Amino acid sequence: MYKYFLLVFFFTSAGLTAQNLDKEVLFTIDNEPVYVSEFERVYNKNLDLVKDESQKDVDEYLKLFVNYKLKLKEAYAKGLDEKPSYKRELDTYKKQLADNFLNDSEVTNELVQEAYDRTVNEVNASHILVRMNENPTPEDTLQAYNEIVKLRDRALSEGFEKVEKEVHNGQTIFGEDLGYFTAFKMVYDFESPAYNTPVGEISQPFRTRFGYHILKVNDRRKSRGEVKVAHIMVSLQQDGKPNEKAEERIQDIYRKLQQGEDFESLAKQFSDDKSSAGKGGLLEPFSSGQLSSTEFEEQAFALKDVGAYSQPFKTQFGWHIVKLYEKNPVPTIEKLKPELESKVKRDSRSQLINESLIQDLKKKYQVTEDPKDLEYFKSIISRDYYKKSWQLPSNFNSEKPLVKIGDKQLSYGDFGNFILSNQKRPSAQLPTNQLIDNLYEDFIGMQLKSYQEENLENENTEYAQIVGEYRDGLLLFDLMESEIWNVMKTDSVQIQDFYQSHKENYSWNERAEASVASCSDKKDAKQVAKLLKQGKTEEEIKQALNTKDKVNVIFTSGIVEEGNQSLPQEYKIKLGQSGIMEHNGAYSIVKVSKIIPKEPKTFEEAKGAVLADYQSFKEANWLASLRSKYKISVNQDVLNKVKSELKP
Repeated sequence: MYKYFLLVFFFTSAGLTAQNLDKEVLFTIDNEPVYVSEFERVYNKNLDLVKDESQKDVDEYLKLFVNYKLKLKEAYAKGLDEKPSYKRELDTYKKQLADNFLNDSEVTNELVQEAYDRTVNEVNASHILVRMNENPTPEDTLQAYNEIVKLRDRALSEGFEKVEKEVHNGQTIFGEDLGYFTAFKMVYDFESPAYNTPVGEISQPFRTRFGYHILKVNDRRKSRGEVKVAHIMVSLQQDGKPNEKAEERIQDIYRKLQQGEDFESLAKQFSDDKSSAGKGGLLEPFSSGQLSSTEFEEQAFALKDVGAYSQPFKTQFGWHIVKLYEKNPVPTIEKLKPELESKVKRDSRSQLINESLIQDLKKKYQVTEDPKDLEYFKSIISRDYYKKSWQLPSNFNSEKPLVKIGDKQLSYGDFGNFILSNQKRPSAQLPTNQLIDNLYEDFIGMQLKSYQEENLENENTEYAQIVGEYRDGLLLFDLMESEIWNVMKTDSVQIQDFYQSHKENYSWNERAEASVASCSDKKDAKQVAKLLKQGKTEEEIKQALNTKDKVNVIFTSGIVEEGNQSLPQEYKIKLGQSGIMEHNGAYSIVKVSKIIPKEPKTFEEAKGAVLADYQSFKEANWLASLRSKYKISVNQDVLNKVKSELKP
C-alpha cells in the first residue's frame, strides 16, 4: 500500500511547465541541481491530490520536495539502485510500459474507427470455401485458387445459392449461410471483403487461413446491439432418442407462465439446458451472429419490453421460451474505444499496425538494405532447414556488416544465428527464397523494435518521465522500508520507551457497555423498546420479532464510545435506555448497562497509533540528520519567480 501511495502521490500525470523557467536551477543538494521544470511539473500534477491545504503553498510544498530529493540522494548513497531485486522490478516495468509506446497510434486509431463503424452495422452474407491445409504446397494453393475462380464464374451465371448448395460436401468445399455478423465475429481477412462488397454482389476470390473464399452479401442493417435473456428449453432428444413430446411439454410450461408462475422457477425445474437451468435460465449477453441459432437470436431481439417472454419456438436444439432481461444499443465510440483497441491489438489487424510501425522505424533510423545480402543467405539455405539440421557453412563470415539501425551495426552473424534459432520452430515448408525473405522481415522487425525500446527514454519525454518517476519511487520505497517502516523489527525497545513518554496521548474516551437494537420499521422499534423496558433479553426479543423468513431486529452489543458507527450521531452516552432514534435509514434504541470512565490505553490497545506516531517521530529526526549530512542551497530569486507564476 505504501509503495502505491508514494508512486501515485508524487507522480500522477504530466503537468504544466513555466516555459521561461524550465532550465533554471531551483535548488541544489551537494551541488547537484534540481530544475524548476521538474518541481513545477510535480507540483501541478499533485495539486488536486493534496488534501492538506497548507501543502498547496509553494513554500510548504518545496519542503516536501526537498525532503523527497534528500531521501533519493540517500538511497543512491546506500547503493539501493544496485540491488538485483530493484533492477529486475524496474526492467519488468519498463518493458510493460514500453508496449504502450511501441506502436503506430495513427494506424491503430484508424483500425479502431473502422472496427466501430462495422460494430454499428451488421452484414448478412453467404460464402463458399475451398478448404486448404495449414501448410499448403504452392501446387495445392494454385489448385484451390483455380477452383474458387471456377466456382465464382458458375455463381455469377447460375446463381450463388444454387452453386452453394450443390458444391457443399463438408470436407473440401463448404457452402454456408452465415446470417448477420459484425466486427470481430469473423477473421479480419473475411470480415473486410464482407463489409466492402455491395449488397447483392459476389466478391472477388480472397484467402484466409482456412483457404480460398467467395462470398455474397445478402443484406446490411444497423446493429441491434446486445441482449441479455433467459430461456427454458425442452430438448429434441431424450435418453438418446427423439423426444416426441417435446412440443407438448413446452406448451404445458408456457401455460404455467400464462397462469402467473415464475419464469426462473420453471427454468430451474424443467429446462433441459443444464448450463443455464440452475441460474433460472439466464444466458450471457450476446449480439447478432454470436449464437449458432439464427432463430433463437431473432426471437430474443424481437422482444421489446424487459420482462416480456416469447411464445414457444423451435430451433435445431429444441423448443424454447425466451424472457428478456436487458436490451442495450451499441455504446458510443468513446465508451467502446478501450475495448476495441484491445481487440484490434489481439486480432490479425495487429499485423497492419506492425507493418506500418516497421516502415516508420526504417525511415526514422535511416535503415538502408542491400538485396545482395539476402541473395547470399538464399544461396546457403537448404531444405535441411525443415529437418532442423541446417548449419551455417564453415567459411561463413559472421563479422561482415549486414544492416545498420541508427548507431547499431548488425552483422551477418546476427542474422545467421537468428535463422539457426528459428529452425527449431515448426513452420510451413515455403520455397527457400520466400523462407529467407520471411525470416529477414521477422529479424529486422525485432531488431528495429528492440532498438527503439532501448532508446525510448532518449526519444520520448513522456516515457522518460514515467520511467524516471517509477525508478525513483522504487528507490524511495526500499529506503523508507529499511529506515522507517520496519521499526517493529529493529526498534522494539525504543517504541516502548516512546509509548511510556507519550502515554497521555493514548487514552480511551468515556465508554459504555451497551446494547444497540436496530429496526427498519418504526412499529418494530416501538415493540423492542417496550420489551427492553420489561427486562427481556436480546434472545427473547429476537425470538418474539424475528421469523424464519424475516429479520425485524438486529442487536449490536459490546463496549462502545461516542462516535461508534452503531450509535446515532446525536446520542450522548448515559446509563439506561434511550428513546427511539433515526440512524442510517433505520430506527435504533440504545441500552447502557455500565459507563466506563476515561482511562489510559495499554500498549497493545494503542499499538497502531503508537507505531504511526513513532514512525513520524523517527522520520522527522532522520530527515534532520539528512539535512545536516547534505548541503541544501535554494535559489531565492528563482523561487520568487516560481511562486509568482504558480500563484492562483
